[in-house]
Amino acid sequence: MLAYELVAKRFELLKDLVPSAGVIAYLTNPTNPSQELELKAAPRAARALQIQLHVLQASREQELDSAFAELEKLRAHALVVASDPFFDSQRSRVVALSARHGIATSYAWREYVLDGGLISYGASLPEMYRQAGIYTGRILRGKKPADLPVAQPTGFHLALNLKTAKALGLTVPSSLLARADEVIE
Repeated sequence: MLAYELVAKRFELLKDLVPSAGVIAYLTNPTNPSQELELKAAPRAARALQIQLHVLQASREQELDSAFAELEKLRAHALVVASDPFFDSQRSRVVALSARHGIATSYAWREYVLDGGLISYGASLPEMYRQAGIYTGRILRGKKPADLPVAQPTGFHLALNLKTAKALGLTVPSSLLARADEVIE
């Protein structure tokens, strides 16, 4: 999924959208071992953009409320949500909390933007599912999984929600609009 490789790009796109953001929070799930790589990438991305980073953690529903409440105390101007199955299962709630707290939030998957989230950048889930289907077909036709080449996503999707940007009082730069694969109005 290349999730951790795309963390820096998600920070960069969010900073383009909220140029005044000097403090950005990063929401991660501490119980997910795969978050370790993303968690290492986030501080590097923040340093490169010369922003202060605060890491927030949530692995249960009630911890989401606490994490979002902490945003105000930290005076965070924006939030990047890690790609994580728990957050995906709570997608509508995470988007609603972002709206309620008036925080510009970046996500890994376009589905968040379809639910009202601000911006997403990540591998194309339909493309990844298609690739998984191809692999499954090869295995069902007798190929050994160990003999199949490793595949990585080649299609990436940038989605923006202009209605959410307007609600947050953000002006979306035309350069960002031009790069977007999908703009929701």
